[in-house]
Amino acid sequence: MSTQTELTSILKKYFGFSSFRDNQQDIITSIINNNNNLVIMPTGGGKSLCYQMSAICMEGMAIIVSPLIALMKNQVDVLKGVFDNDLIACVLNSSLTQSEISRVKEGVSTGITKLLYMAPESLSKDYNIDFLKNQKISFVAVDEAHCISEWGHDFRPDYRNIFKVVKKIDPRIKITALTATATPKVQDDIIKNLDLNEPKIFKSSFNRPNLFYEIRKKDDTIDKQIISFIKRNQGKSGIIYCLSRKKVEDFANLLTLNNINALPYHAGLEHKNRSRNQEYFLMHDCDVIVATIAFGMGIDKPDIRYVIHYDIPKSLESYYQETGRAGRDGGEGHCLAFYSYDDIEKLEKFLSGKPISEQELGLSLLEEVASYCETSMSRRKFILNYFGENYDEINGLGNKMDDNSKDPKKTTEVKNDVKLVLESIKSTNQKYKLKDIASFIFGFETSTLKAHNSSSKPFFGKGKHNDMIFWKSLLRKMIVEGFLLKKVEEYGVLKLTEKGEDFINNQKSFLLSVDRDFSNETISVNKSEKKSFVIDEHLHKILIDLRKSISKDLNIPPFAVFQESSIEEMTLKYPVSQEELSTIVGVGEVKAKKFGDKFIDVISKYVDENDVERPFDTIIKSSGINSSLKLFFIQSVDKKLNIEEMASAKNVEYNQVLKDLETIIYSGTKLNLKYIIDDLFDEESHDELLDFFNDLESDDIQIVLDEFEDEYEEEDLKLFRLYHYCEIGF
Repeated sequence: MSTQTELTSILKKYFGFSSFRDNQQDIITSIINNNNNLVIMPTGGGKSLCYQMSAICMEGMAIIVSPLIALMKNQVDVLKGVFDNDLIACVLNSSLTQSEISRVKEGVSTGITKLLYMAPESLSKDYNIDFLKNQKISFVAVDEAHCISEWGHDFRPDYRNIFKVVKKIDPRIKITALTATATPKVQDDIIKNLDLNEPKIFKSSFNRPNLFYEIRKKDDTIDKQIISFIKRNQGKSGIIYCLSRKKVEDFANLLTLNNINALPYHAGLEHKNRSRNQEYFLMHDCDVIVATIAFGMGIDKPDIRYVIHYDIPKSLESYYQETGRAGRDGGEGHCLAFYSYDDIEKLEKFLSGKPISEQELGLSLLEEVASYCETSMSRRKFILNYFGENYDEINGLGNKMDDNSKDPKKTTEVKNDVKLVLESIKSTNQKYKLKDIASFIFGFETSTLKAHNSSSKPFFGKGKHNDMIFWKSLLRKMIVEGFLLKKVEEYGVLKLTEKGEDFINNQKSFLLSVDRDFSNETISVNKSEKKSFVIDEHLHKILIDLRKSISKDLNIPPFAVFQESSIEEMTLKYPVSQEELSTIVGVGEVKAKKFGDKFIDVISKYVDENDVERPFDTIIKSSGINSSLKLFFIQSVDKKLNIEEMASAKNVEYNQVLKDLETIIYSGTKLNLKYIIDDLFDEESHDELLDFFNDLESDDIQIVLDEFEDEYEEEDLKLFRLYHYCEIGF
């Protein structure tokens, strides 16, 4: 049953589609014709339909090897909904009860089951091999086949044994390997490890033209930016990826506090809670999932409208796979990632202690991620090049669908610098990685260059006329344009290509826009969000004057009424009730009642007179400090414990205690810190500091530190500031 008409008929009858996508039909035909196959297709491209439909058309049963329970369950549930018999597709693993296993085996033995999903661990069990030897197997599909390769981002040792196990079952079985993320090196590894003799290779474009790629600098406004983004996309489904379980829990709680329907997902949750949260997301009972990278693999939810990376992932393969979960239905898909090189350095530290080869590979993958984030060229061109695909950034599909292409930087002619790079690499025998080559040309000796006495080489330091960012930018562009080849198996060593060799003698125009320097870059947001972060200068002046007037009437410093940061937040959120005012950071219920009425009257009048549309979508509630910790500090102060004792009891740093006390006090809880102050300062020092703080008009701690830097410790001055605030601010 392999004619085009018959296949199209089955497609329509069971899967509801009138036509195949891209090369799906050719793949299905090849599987039915008993070939080995390698299928490289982007997330959302329809890989699963290729083996599902082939299995239905062929005699016998297909074994589908997958690493993920969620993927198996999801696909089996879909297939059971299509066919009358619920044994048409089954999962066989150790989580099943004995009666469930017996029922699955009955379906297999009677020929009802057409697809049997198994993890590689289950497949390799001797009793399963013995059972499968007696069944008619149509073919084996290895999904997520990149897990086979040590050069991939998700290496799983059990995948390396699949070929041996399949040959034990029946050496005549053909294998189809499928993956959404495979560099040329990983593709070669898959073919070799699975011994895909004369495979048919089907490679769809990795380009997802409906996805918009954006990178922003990661700084202390990240929470506000993400919440603002989500509220502007209210009702749409999205995933937020974090690297740690703690960050997942904390950020999910923060979103919930801000009236966003969000749930956490990570491996540390109880299985029933994890499954429930996943189900809520699939069934649209939850808008946002905050997750570690475990979430999403195999989840067939077509209408995810955005994927946000709170933390940058460990590889471009991971990034591509995770962003690929957006817009699988061809609709809108916004891929927003927050980047700081500090995150890269943290991930580098995690690699220490691992085998050298694993460290080298991990560092090489991280360098690619940093390069992608910092590049000023088309992000789509960069990532497609990484997967071995050429892309025309001028006329290609999705050519304006990333932040760099939408707002391109000015380019300059750099053909002489290109020649210098090529000659420098040749002169050093083509044995260095990108970072070392950039350093060599710039004239900076890395440990590697020093060990090779490279400073004595003829081209060392010939590029001092440009900075390191320039040389890294140029090297990255030369790789993408095909002048240089990055040897993955040599952990990123750069080699000249034929095109690069030719350029040395036949120079042509080469334009470059220098990459972004995130270490110095100020935050940049799009126009619709920019409104959310701009202080209303006119209202700000009115509120500052009001604060000064109240402080004079009460004979207290202005910041004891409301801090500067609280005033600024009022000009963003326009609170017009005590309840709203109390949500402003540093206000709380007590101060809202004590000082709030005049501010509320002024803001309400201002809103009415100026027809202000109040931006409720940017009201970011802070979780502050949890109630048990707050109670601990209140009780500790009542017991007159000093800061060191509090820090020791909670196993935290001294400064962390100060921060927590500050959060409690500025959120409206008065603490009696006099016993601590009396222990730190004599009467004369106490009076001197009190007079100084009383005369202050600003709450900027730096003014205090500059004035008394030679007399008192910084931590002591911060404590006195809190004490003073408690004495006059409540």
